[in-house]
Amino acid sequence: MPEDRPPHPPFTQETALHKVQAAEDAWNTRDPHRVALAYTPDSTWRNRDTFVHGREEIIAFLTRKWERELDYALRKSLWSFHGNRIAVRFQYECHDAEGQWWRSYGNELWEFDERGLMRRREASINDVAIPETDRRIHGPRTEDEYGVDIPLG
Repeated sequence: MPEDRPPHPPFTQETALHKVQAAEDAWNTRDPHRVALAYTPDSTWRNRDTFVHGREEIIAFLTRKWERELDYALRKSLWSFHGNRIAVRFQYECHDAEGQWWRSYGNELWEFDERGLMRRREASINDVAIPETDRRIHGPRTEDEYGVDIPLG
């Protein structure tokens, strides 16, 4: 039986919002194997200056990422959608092994197959060093925060 990850395209406002929240929830687990299941076996990524191909490389990439980016916590917001594509903006915060906190701002372009699996992800990301006292993302969203947009700056 082929893998299936509803909702399926073409997306509506409601189903696009569901897809974005599901992605945020999965990434906040920091479980590379769980996250990789949302992608096609031959998915292609551009993440900053790194190109990743297929689930095994996704798992390896995310494992390295979360070994460096400690206490990672993410927020995603729907920017736009059409057909089988969704655009999101996001912010995440983490600290490095030396204790420096970072806020990373980015945009992602997603393309899905007919089963709702992501076959293409392109991410552009910028990092800003922040003092720990400026943190505003403290773990995964609670359900009452679903749909709340993330502030800039």
